[in-house]
Amino acid sequence: MKRVLLSKNKIKFIDGSIKKPQRTDLLFDAWERYDMMVLSWIIKTLSPQIVESVIYVNNAKDLWEELKERFSIGDYFKISYLLQDIHSIKQGERNVSQYFTNLKILWEELESLRHIPCCTCQVA
Repeated sequence: MKRVLLSKNKIKFIDGSIKKPQRTDLLFDAWERYDMMVLSWIIKTLSPQIVESVIYVNNAKDLWEELKERFSIGDYFKISYLLQDIHSIKQGERNVSQYFTNLKILWEELESLRHIPCCTCQVA
């Protein structure tokens, strides 16, 4: 999802770089329209069960934070299975390219489950 938002120049709606303007600000209508567009894009990637639990979130940043909080911890059982698969993978009948591709898929899946630490520093 981050790739899509980066490619559409909308990542700032979820990372807090673009703050919600006051209703009286001339940019408010445009901000709201783009924020709803980003919110819709994110919702379209979710399963129906997850959508039901976040349907009342009002903006893209809050939805992103809710999902990040809910899913960034990672699944410890899945991580354990992935580590086991990585350590036990063998080339077998595959050529080097296929073997490396399968290994890279496991590495990337493991990386996606890595806990994202929160910044606790004070930025001036």
